[in-house]
Amino acid sequence: MGSLFKRKRSEIVNGKKVKKQSLKWYTRLTDSDGITRTIPLFQDKIASQQKAAQLQKETELARAGVVDRFKEHRKRPLTEHIEDFEQSLSAKGGTSKNATLVTSRVRRVFDECKFTFWNDIRASRVQQTVSKLRKYVKTKAGLKDLGKISAQTYNFYLKSVKQFCKWMVLDGRASESPVGHLRTKNVRADRRHDRRALETDEIRRLLEATEVAPERFGMTGYARALLYRFAAYTGLRAAEIRSLTVSSFDFANHTVTVKAAYSKRRREDVLPLRKDMAAELQSFVADKLPMVQVFKMPEKTSDMIRADLKAAGIPYVDDAGRYADFHALRHSTGSLLAASGVHPKVAQSLLRHSDINMTLSRYTHTLTGQESKAIEAIPDLHSPSVRKQKAVSTGTDGRGVGSDLSGSKKLTTKLTPKLTHTAYSECNRSATVGNERGNPHDKAGNPNCWRNEKLGNENDSLSANDTDKKATRLIGLEPMTCGLEDRRSIQLSYRRKHTSDNNYNFSKLPKYFQYPENRNKNKYRPHQPYRS
Repeated sequence: MGSLFKRKRSEIVNGKKVKKQSLKWYTRLTDSDGITRTIPLFQDKIASQQKAAQLQKETELARAGVVDRFKEHRKRPLTEHIEDFEQSLSAKGGTSKNATLVTSRVRRVFDECKFTFWNDIRASRVQQTVSKLRKYVKTKAGLKDLGKISAQTYNFYLKSVKQFCKWMVLDGRASESPVGHLRTKNVRADRRHDRRALETDEIRRLLEATEVAPERFGMTGYARALLYRFAAYTGLRAAEIRSLTVSSFDFANHTVTVKAAYSKRRREDVLPLRKDMAAELQSFVADKLPMVQVFKMPEKTSDMIRADLKAAGIPYVDDAGRYADFHALRHSTGSLLAASGVHPKVAQSLLRHSDINMTLSRYTHTLTGQESKAIEAIPDLHSPSVRKQKAVSTGTDGRGVGSDLSGSKKLTTKLTPKLTHTAYSECNRSATVGNERGNPHDKAGNPNCWRNEKLGNENDSLSANDTDKKATRLIGLEPMTCGLEDRRSIQLSYRRKHTSDNNYNFSKLPKYFQYPENRNKNKYRPHQPYRS
C-alpha cells in the first residue's frame, strides 16, 4: 500500500513562522507507465487508507498485464499514432490528398493543445482550442489572417480529431475515445461561403466568352469552356473531374464512370451523358492515350472560373453575398433539373446524394422568373363560384323566389290567362310528363280535375275567401305523382268531394273494389280524403 501523508506548508503568524498541514490525506504511488503521481484522498484517515489500497491494487494488476492492455500504446507519442493513422486512410481506398488533409488538422489541434501522449488528450481542451483557431492564407506579402474559422471549418477539425480517436479504439490502441461526446456546431448559423446557381443565360455567356479567351492556368479557352459545359451537364465535383481519364468514358453508350476512390460516397458511379456532349468529348480526346487525364485542371479552380466570369461580365459574388465558384456549377445542375420538371428522386440519383433533403434544400435554387410564373399559376379568385355559375346558366341569379313569374306565365298562358298563381294540376299529366302515347283512360278527362276551359274563367273557384268554409287550401295546386303509361296515377285530393261512382272508371282497380258494396266502405275507398 502507498504511504499516506499530509502536505505541510509554512505561514507567518504574528511575525512568527508557523507550519501547517493540509486537511486531506495524500498518497504517492507509481502507475503502470512508471510515472510517480501524488493523488489527493479524503480527510478521514481510514477512508484514505482504503482508497490508497485500491489504487495500489489496480496499479499492480496493470503492471502484470491483467487489466491494462494499452500500456505499450500509451507510452508511444501521438506523432507515431498519427503517422499510422495516415497510412490507414490511404490503405483503405482514400486519396492521399484526403489523408494528408485529415492528419494535418489533427496535428494542428494537438500541437495547439500541447498533447504528447494519449493520456494527455482532454475533450475540454480540444473544444476550446478548435474554437480559437484562425484562418490564414498565403499571399505574396506573407500569411494573411482572415479571422476565426467558420462553424463548418470548426466541424471539419473536430471530425478529424474524433476520427483519429475512433481509429485508436478500433485498432486496439485505446479503450475508449476521450472526445466521442463532443458535438459539432450548426453551420446554418454561420454561413460564410454560400453558393448560387448560375442562370441559363449566364452559363451561355460564360461559355461564349471563355471559348475566345486566351490560355489561362495551363488550359486553352476551348478546353475551359468544354470543362464548364461538362460540369454543368453532369454535376461532377472538381476532384471527380480531375480523376477522369480517357478510359473513363464509354462513348458508345454515352456514359462516364467515376472510380470509387475519387467519389465522395466511395463507390463507383456511372453517369449518363448527352449525345452532343459525348460526341464533343470524343473529338476532344481523339489523340490521347486511354490513361491520359482528360482535363488538366489547376489546383484552385475558383481562381480560374473567377477570371473567366470577369471576362464575361458576370459577378463572382452577387448582392446576397453568394459565390459563383466552380462548385456553383453543380448547384446549377440541380437547379436546372428542377426547372426542367425532373422528378426529385431522379435529380437525387444524378447528383448522388444520400439524402434527398440535400438535393432539395442545398442544391436546388430558384431561378429568375420562376416565382412570378408560380404566382400566375394560382387560379383566378375573381371568377364566380360554381353555385353562381349554375344560377347564371338557369337564369335565377340574384332573383328571389316568386319575383319573376314570366316563365310560369309562358307555360300556362292557355290554361290560366287571368290568374296570377300557376294552376298546375295532375289532370294535365299526359301533356307535361311527355308521354306521346298517352293513357286511353285520360281521353275522357278526369272528373276530379278542373277542365281546361273552366280554368281562368271562374276566378272565385280558386279563391280561399269565396269557397266553402270547410276548404283549407287551393284546389289544383297539389304535388304531382308520377306513374307509368299503363297505370293511372292516383290523384291527391285534400277535402275534395268525389264525383259519383258512375263517372269513375274502376277497371284498373283491384278486383275487390269492383263490387259496389266494398266501394261504399270508407276505409276501403281508393280516394279517402286527408283529414287533418
